[in-house]
Amino acid sequence: MSLKVPQIPLNNGVEIPQLGLGTYKVEAAQGRALVRQALELGYRHIDTAAMYRNEREVGQGISDSGLSREEIFLTTKLNNAYHRHDDALAAFERSLQELGTDYVDLYLIHWPLPMYGLYSEAWGALEEIYASGRARAIGVSNFQPAHLETLAETGTITPAVNQVEVNPYFVNAEVTAYNQARGIVTEAWSPLGRAAVLGDPRLAAIAATHGKSPAQVALRWHLQQGFVVFPKSSHPERLAQNADVFDFELTPQEMGQITALDRDQRSGTHPDLEDRLDR
Repeated sequence: MSLKVPQIPLNNGVEIPQLGLGTYKVEAAQGRALVRQALELGYRHIDTAAMYRNEREVGQGISDSGLSREEIFLTTKLNNAYHRHDDALAAFERSLQELGTDYVDLYLIHWPLPMYGLYSEAWGALEEIYASGRARAIGVSNFQPAHLETLAETGTITPAVNQVEVNPYFVNAEVTAYNQARGIVTEAWSPLGRAAVLGDPRLAAIAATHGKSPAQVALRWHLQQGFVVFPKSSHPERLAQNADVFDFELTPQEMGQITALDRDQRSGTHPDLEDRLDR
């Protein structure tokens, strides 16, 4: 399969593939084979996290692929219990060891945990990691505008990305507009609303017009907004289908119709309420 995924520039000049493989809830036992299969299909962007407990297998799948490390954009994330400066540095070292690499392309704070008030301290550690060259870019995940404003006041680097929940049933317009205004790339997790949007008849009608599936149309809606997406699937045929989204374009009217599906319906936790340290 010849897969040409657009690259978009981050605010430090590093380019990121707009489509990747998400590995949330990918069991360690299947992670190695899944990553290898995705890379064989032409994927070059893999998103994992210490919280997912599959970093080792992700690294093994990359090694199995035979591709050079430089051909792959690799993201991992800081786990919740390690926001203190020294803990964050140590957690990053563990992630490198698990992944079997000496650098990552993108390192994120996974959740802000505002009730603990430590994410600025964690960001300071990420700035040091970035300065060392062991992360080509740094960013955040699940940050609200208020959290990003705090980083702007206490840090020296603007996050390159903010990975947040976005899908046609949860447009998350306030956060994505804030990101865009400040040159922060939006990465959309749960881009299909954990499959909730796939049965929507309005999405199906647009899909039929283009000879595509509702999933492909939903992903295309993300891409045309400039978002980075990484749908997760453990089936090779679905991995291929998810990547087959670069040969058609939604009209402005269709884009508006999909945005109008918004129900303000999260499939995950609100970032101000996520407080678990043991994940």
